[in-house]
Amino acid sequence: MNTMKTHGRVLAPALQGWTSVILLTRLNGPVFALNPDLVERADCTPDTVITLVDGTKYVVTESLADFVALIRDYRASVVAEAQCLVHNPPPDAGGEAPHQPRPLGDSDGPDRSGTDNVVPLYRRER
Repeated sequence: MNTMKTHGRVLAPALQGWTSVILLTRLNGPVFALNPDLVERADCTPDTVITLVDGTKYVVTESLADFVALIRDYRASVVAEAQCLVHNPPPDAGGEAPHQPRPLGDSDGPDRSGTDNVVPLYRRER
């Protein structure tokens, strides 16, 4: 069985290489998964108290610094996975090549060769 280690402790089975949650330990012992996008704030009073956007509070054994590091690692993994998908797209299930953005010089519009990855924004009419 694959296990995920966080700060030297085995926490739970790994989910296909990466997960969309972080694993934390409640003060009374059980491990639970938390979606870090729902965290509003974390306080150290002296236990670490995590408050979600809906007002739910969790008291965890991880220190505030460890909790922040877990969120930082999670967000870095999301960005790294997105970069991998951009540069190495997975094969499409239907056998067709996935849609690739056209290089800037191949568009029908004006030449924008000096503006890599710039998307023009237009004001929406109301």
